[in-house]
Amino acid sequence: MPTRIQILLIVITIWEMIWKGFALWKAAQKSERNWFIALLVLNTIGILPIFYLLIRKDKEEKRVEKSS
Repeated sequence: MPTRIQILLIVITIWEMIWKGFALWKAAQKSERNWFIALLVLNTIGILPIFYLLIRKDKEEKRVEKSS
């Protein structure tokens, strides 16, 4: 029977994999090598991938507004 710590580690691992995968996908699509490497190497329990996705989203929205 899994202990609470094992369950917590499994949940954190799944959380990290989801956010990291999504952020890596976006960084690769945008050819952002530095972000891709940082996201790949650093394990931050999803904090860095979430930060990346939010920052890049804001910059992309501002770029679209300027071009309109």
